[in-house]
Amino acid sequence: MRRSARASALAVALLAAGGASGPVPAARAAGTGVAATQRLVVLKHAHAVRTKPNRHARAIEWVGARRPLTGVQTVLPVLGRALTGGGQAWVHVRLPGRPNGHEGWIRAYRTRTTSTGWRLRLDLSARRVTAYQYGRVMRRLTAVVGKPSTPTPTGRFFIEEALDLSSQIGGPFALATSARSDVLQEFEGGPGQIALHGTNGLSGALGTAASHGCIRLDTGSITWLAAHVGRGVPLIIVR
Repeated sequence: MRRSARASALAVALLAAGGASGPVPAARAAGTGVAATQRLVVLKHAHAVRTKPNRHARAIEWVGARRPLTGVQTVLPVLGRALTGGGQAWVHVRLPGRPNGHEGWIRAYRTRTTSTGWRLRLDLSARRVTAYQYGRVMRRLTAVVGKPSTPTPTGRFFIEEALDLSSQIGGPFALATSARSDVLQEFEGGPGQIALHGTNGLSGALGTAASHGCIRLDTGSITWLAAHVGRGVPLIIVR
């Protein structure tokens, strides 16, 4: 886990209620039981995040319109929607950062709805990443996961942004996730952010637990993921 020279912020840790609301339905592919698509929301402006779909509800944080490492627009998974009695539309979203997997409500105003057919699952015991498209298994990739003293956190997360690291340590690519280390509150100047990244310059054999919490993949695997998996793609990590 190393910091990119491109941006000082790249310490990616290479370590309801106000009205009617409800979850966004997702069709599931036969056989795998994995949702075929995931609705996403693209932020056009910074948003206050509230505990309920109500402008008077407690604000828990602000989420920026752009990601800190690359400046790309923020894309969040949609968990549900609500329309208040006053006609205000709200979106229930998963959020990046600590506490891991936390959620909140933002106004639908100044957002754009989209979707993805991609989904990732990391099985820590098998040390394997499975990539799904429209509910079908596309690739199974052997990984290095966090060692016992700095384990890879479990839960439901998503891809925040992608970085081209070229020949840098941990390259050639990194997919920065919404997950943060449960052990390292800070790592090389960053917030202990968990990423899927390459193995350039790093020790530890594939299929072992040797990282500071990040998920390491061989060059071919991370290059393939970086070409197919975009912002907002869900990532579930299980033991």
